[in-house]
Amino acid sequence: MKINKRLKTVGELVDTNSFCLDIGCDHALLDIYLVENKVVKKIVAADIAIGPLNCAKENIKRYHLEDKIETRLGDGLETYTNDIDTIIISGIGGRTIIGMFKYKLSTIKNVKTIIVSPNNYQEDIRRFFNHIGFYIQDEKLVKDGKIIYQAIKFVRGKKRYLKSDYFFGPILRKNKDSLFIEYFKKELASRLILIDILPKNYRLKRYITKKQINMIKKELNI
Repeated sequence: MKINKRLKTVGELVDTNSFCLDIGCDHALLDIYLVENKVVKKIVAADIAIGPLNCAKENIKRYHLEDKIETRLGDGLETYTNDIDTIIISGIGGRTIIGMFKYKLSTIKNVKTIIVSPNNYQEDIRRFFNHIGFYIQDEKLVKDGKIIYQAIKFVRGKKRYLKSDYFFGPILRKNKDSLFIEYFKKELASRLILIDILPKNYRLKRYITKKQINMIKKELNI
């Protein structure tokens, strides 16, 4: 099974022998990849839409993995059961991911690991999961096509972070590789454009944007 670079990077964060729930599984390509490469012992492929879930079922059947991959139709954590120890979410907006968990914390007491690759609001994601009792064990950047994505692995436990850690990612900024530089140069460019077009009465937004511009310049030594 061949999967795109983003999904492969997410897969690299999954612990061996874990029992996973893949929320927003789409065509279940990641799930098939994880089982074929003997990473997980079992996985649930879940999606809110029947169309993608039917495609997932067809792909699972094609690879004869019906005994290893279960499909569930439902909205987010509605598809979670207590035997699952790892939750994977990729390709969904950051605030949507936060909304999935915000009012259902009591239902995920058995979850040890949460792996996410949000489309946006990565800083908010880090703050939220750290606030509810998870620390950042690993992070990766991956360039798939022209877009650089973040993949973050949270593990249950406590750790304190600086504001800049939430913004850049504590592990990403420690490694500070070429993708990190490229990613945050683009983030800087977008904020420089934003500060030029923001009306002056948007004081709070202008203040936050200027602060982020200065943070990025300092981190990149610009």
